[in-house]
Amino acid sequence: MPQTKSTLTLPHLLLALAVTMVWGSNFVVIHIGLEHFPPILFAALRFLFVFFPLCLFLKRPNVPLKNIAFYGILVGAGQFGLLFTAMKLSLSPGLASLIMQVQVFFTIGLAMIVTGEKVAKYQIFALLIAVSGLILIGAKAGGEATPMALLLAITGSFCWACSNMIVRKTPNVNMLAYVVWGGLFAFPPLLAYSYLTEGGTQIFSIAKSATPQAWAALAWQSIGNSMFGYAAWGFLLGRYKAASITPIALLIPISGIGASVILLQEQLQEWKILASVLVMTGLAINTFWGELGILAKISDFRNPKKD
Repeated sequence: MPQTKSTLTLPHLLLALAVTMVWGSNFVVIHIGLEHFPPILFAALRFLFVFFPLCLFLKRPNVPLKNIAFYGILVGAGQFGLLFTAMKLSLSPGLASLIMQVQVFFTIGLAMIVTGEKVAKYQIFALLIAVSGLILIGAKAGGEATPMALLLAITGSFCWACSNMIVRKTPNVNMLAYVVWGGLFAFPPLLAYSYLTEGGTQIFSIAKSATPQAWAALAWQSIGNSMFGYAAWGFLLGRYKAASITPIALLIPISGIGASVILLQEQLQEWKILASVLVMTGLAINTFWGELGILAKISDFRNPKKD
């Protein structure tokens, strides 16, 4: 495993924040797309257009083919196939953006098990604060999803975490090419499953009658969310410890709620503001505490060195 760093540089921090804004708003876009497309077909078309036509311009990355295949299957059929189905079963965009962030804890746990990566005490403290905000969101947002929808979303978040671990094995590859060629293994099983369960002839008529708004939602899925978001996230995961990068994804529910308020006219209650503050406080501690060396200063203060 290549050496990874703990503290993000400012450009990389800004890149991570940009990804969370794209991914947060994406849950509203998914909601719009599912008004026009069946969930599995929507996921299949997303990864079809991730793969083609960029596969004509980007060479397959020089990594084991099985890595790309597992990555494509986990992200395509696993993460998004399950997420889209859960949202079709009534899971709201805001709650979906929250539940998918369980991947943060799955990823850190897998990193500890697979690579022996250590988690600093201040990172655990930061995660606890952020989790308190997520718990508040979950407690107040109840009744917006069926148990099956919640189970599908949680399973999808675990698939996301597993795909993160695959990406971290080869940090120095062209991540855009990795995402594009991963699409080759994502869309065929989704398209086959859509054909069997959503109607072979029906899916063609749905695609033919889709509105410009539906195609715009699909384009955002392919270009903004996948090509930019996952390529940038994989780039960061290859250069920093999982405990430094993945907690930033906890901002996704905040941007998801904000997008829902702006685009879907959802109400912004006081508890959502409080939850947002808790999440962002946890992220700030996780991101900046190690850089400032606060724990070391506290330790020196409590245990002064003797001359």
